[in-house]
Amino acid sequence: MLRVEGVVKRYGGFTAVAGLDLSVERGEIHGFLGPNGAGKTTTMKMVCGLVRPTAGTITVGGLDVTRAPLAVKAKLGYVPDRPHLYERLTALEYCYFIAGLYALPRHDAIARSHALLTLFGLGEKLDHLVESFSHGMKQRLVMASVLLHRPELMIVDEPMVGLDPRGARLLKDVLRREARENGLAVLLSTHTLEVAEEVCDRITVIHRGKRVAGGTPDALRSGGRRLEAVFLQLTEEAEAADAASRFE
Repeated sequence: MLRVEGVVKRYGGFTAVAGLDLSVERGEIHGFLGPNGAGKTTTMKMVCGLVRPTAGTITVGGLDVTRAPLAVKAKLGYVPDRPHLYERLTALEYCYFIAGLYALPRHDAIARSHALLTLFGLGEKLDHLVESFSHGMKQRLVMASVLLHRPELMIVDEPMVGLDPRGARLLKDVLRREARENGLAVLLSTHTLEVAEEVCDRITVIHRGKRVAGGTPDALRSGGRRLEAVFLQLTEEAEAADAASRFE
């Protein structure tokens, strides 16, 4: 569903992403891990067409992100790490607004808005202004609105931030269900390694814009180690290798 091939992103003399290869299949939840500044958010924004790659190709469902941006966006759902909402709208009005952007038929927009808001625990808040919501409630509202148009690929950047344990469990359950039952492909960035271990089918670890490891959680945890220990070792080794190359 998603193919990232040899993608580079430079800002002047700084390289944020350096020749990255990545793929996400239909029905797969793919964890995207790395320390702060590794290039995860930049990569996600390139996939969504918000940032143009310096080199390489990105395709979604066979469509090139730079050549068919609108068609790609119609297949996407994007949850940024800091979602921006129209806070003077009610939860229901916000969902209707998003449904209108994707030209959903009226009856479908109404039915799905009510169903998804209820699913995400906002059924009693349909007519409440978004400005009155907690951060966790806003995060759940964003997730509900992103699923309205039935995306084929979902890009989720740090989805658990601000969610209480019940909200986090609900989100994980919904992502798993959408992947298994509806074939949704998910690229999920998270610093919560337990989440990656629990829900991801495959994981890619990047450091300084480069892929340093990838595979299933079980493969990465070979030898019975926890994913946290593996992640720390991989990033420390990559840091040491970068330091050595700069010294040389």
